[in-house]
Amino acid sequence: MIKKLLFLLLLAGPYVTYAQITHETLNSTKLGETRQIKIQLPRNYDANKEKSYPVMVVLDGDYLFEPVAGNVDYYSYWEDIPEMIVVGINQASSREDDGYYDEQRFLPAGPGAAFFEFIGMELIPHLEKKYRTAPFRVIIGHDFTANFMNYYLLKENPLFQGYINLSPDLAPEMITRLADVLDRSSNKTWYYLATGSEDIPQLKEGIMSLDEKLKNLNNKNINYQFDNFEGATHYSLVGMAIPKAIEQIFQVYRPISLQDYNRILLQTSVSGYDYLIEKYETIEELFGLQKQIRLNDFMAVYNAMEKTRNWDGLRDLSKLASKHYPKTMLATYFEARYEEEIGNPKKAMRSYQNAYGQEPVAFLTVDFMLDKAEAIKRDFGY
Repeated sequence: MIKKLLFLLLLAGPYVTYAQITHETLNSTKLGETRQIKIQLPRNYDANKEKSYPVMVVLDGDYLFEPVAGNVDYYSYWEDIPEMIVVGINQASSREDDGYYDEQRFLPAGPGAAFFEFIGMELIPHLEKKYRTAPFRVIIGHDFTANFMNYYLLKENPLFQGYINLSPDLAPEMITRLADVLDRSSNKTWYYLATGSEDIPQLKEGIMSLDEKLKNLNNKNINYQFDNFEGATHYSLVGMAIPKAIEQIFQVYRPISLQDYNRILLQTSVSGYDYLIEKYETIEELFGLQKQIRLNDFMAVYNAMEKTRNWDGLRDLSKLASKHYPKTMLATYFEARYEEEIGNPKKAMRSYQNAYGQEPVAFLTVDFMLDKAEAIKRDFGY
């Protein structure tokens, strides 16, 4: 029996896909040296030749890369976030130089300025040239490097749209600068900040002051979230914060949740059809991704329409389903339910019968659809 199982596993092996991790050495004229980077490509990167992917840049890649890459692979596997290209920059022996700022203006200087330009003028162009990248980027750092990445926000056109700050060691004036730039920003920005109850006291004092400033922002372009993890130290908070930050940044991407269903879709004033269209248009606008509407999202909207008796919405939902699942019974079923509820049983019966020859989907099978047609035929004597 064991031999048989091993044989089956060997046969299945070539069909199991894993995230691809590669190591590269970049020659940097800005740094005047080479720099090691680690790259995790999505599981099906090679198979999806037409697909582009957002980029997650991980500072302190020598120890942050693996937990970030693991979370990205896990959440994207369940489609809670888009698949991403994760890039870790090794800074084991250079982090203090990389994050250096002068003592007068508290801005990147010397090796810090060189590292700032390395990311923007060498690393990102390299990634865009070599890989299929989408125009949405996130950067993550811890303490010293978390402070450094905020300098990109001070530029008129920031290089990144998402910022994950794990217990940042904030430079003087950074709190005031960030509050000012985020208050005035016209760029859609996701900003995540984390500390823990057992974090380093000097760092936590500045982090709490920054939170006081940012939580009072009145700028719809800024999506801000703060976590203070109970019992977490400067190092253990990292493992807690990474999944929370990823969920926050890509919240609109995730499938319709039970909370969304109850809080939004069951409101009679809400058009489930419009909600679905807006959700996927937002995904395309923010992340540069054209995504087929999930079957589960279709069914969530359909169930809400049934509960709120929004029969006109079913007609629109049928048209949308015919675009996204053209060969299946989905659009046919929504159309039949619409005709059934507005008092056209004969049209509903014919629609159910039209499912013959179409592909089954979800709970919809040929037998199910033909049984629905037969039930109408019996009830009305057709």
